[in-house]
Amino acid sequence: MIRALIFLLALALPAKAEDLVAGLSQNRIAISSSFDGSEILIFGAVKRQAPIPEGQLGMIVTVEGPQRPLTVRRKDKQAIIWVNSAAVEIDHAPSFYAVNTSGPLDDVLSNTSDLRHRITVRQAIRSVGAPMDVQDASAFTDALVRIRERQELYQLNIGAVEVSDQTLFKTRVELPANLVEGDYTSRIFLTREGAVVAEYAATIDVAKVGLERFLYTLAHENALIYGLMSLAIAIAAGWGASAMFRYLQS
Repeated sequence: MIRALIFLLALALPAKAEDLVAGLSQNRIAISSSFDGSEILIFGAVKRQAPIPEGQLGMIVTVEGPQRPLTVRRKDKQAIIWVNSAAVEIDHAPSFYAVNTSGPLDDVLSNTSDLRHRITVRQAIRSVGAPMDVQDASAFTDALVRIRERQELYQLNIGAVEVSDQTLFKTRVELPANLVEGDYTSRIFLTREGAVVAEYAATIDVAKVGLERFLYTLAHENALIYGLMSLAIAIAAGWGASAMFRYLQS
């Protein structure tokens, strides 16, 4: 009886005027010794049950890496040396974050939708709060964003999403070589007059393979063996260099 009522309620709900169907060129990225970055093509279409609604259409595509806590420190010069003077704890900061849009950000996304869906970089970063002696906590977040923008880990690509006839869309996201392992999430937002009306999400698996995977697993699961192996390699390399030098001098 309860299942029947739920089914009837679902039928009574109005269908969404617009929805998204999308795909990715690849759902898994392998990090090997020769990995120098990658590119993902994200494409799809807007599915409608009625004529195209009124209002300016916007498309936003994001790719977010694993969230990590971190501490942002500020250095001040005292006498002739630089020392840490203050620090702010960041509860969650994506290791990678790209935002591609179909137009100017202010035109395709309202502040309300940004707060609700956490779309822009600064909304994706969450701080647990600053100590009482830190008056400018936002400056620490700004510094983190600037550093990762220079490293191409945080990206804002205006106009990078191509939209055809308010239906088909595609975009490319460049992934740098300095990626971390984990599950990456791609989110696609369809907006009308800056308000999000439809959303789609997909997962991308980024993992080390080959020698990188072996060394990473060894270092984290068998630290003693990893340390002894590193020491043996260092001794062998030093002895080999010394022997080569003596041979060249003879």
